[in-house]
Amino acid sequence: MKKIEAIIRATKFDDVKDALQEADIEWFSYYDVRGVGKMRQSRVYRGVKYDTSFIERILISIVVRDVNVEKTIQAVVKAAQTGEVGDGRVFVIPVEDSIRIRTGERGDIALYNAENAK
Repeated sequence: MKKIEAIIRATKFDDVKDALQEADIEWFSYYDVRGVGKMRQSRVYRGVKYDTSFIERILISIVVRDVNVEKTIQAVVKAAQTGEVGDGRVFVIPVEDSIRIRTGERGDIALYNAENAK
């Protein structure tokens, strides 16, 4: 099992969500986050100067079986990519175990129902 964390532009969230559903990834968590990147800009809006070094992004967290890792990564990258600076990052982290609290099932089966496991 792997945990995939992707930091993406907020404007690309719906595209990524749809791409994950098309890839049969039905469960994930997401969070509104802010980060600091290399870009240091200030923008002027109605005569007021704003610092844009704090970037608003979405952090998507997905735990998948090993067989679904690559298709999950590809779905996120293709849907989130604009080709411009600031598209985001994808991180892949090993997961030792998972436990379904309701039934006590452990491992891959705790991620999905047995009849729906792909």
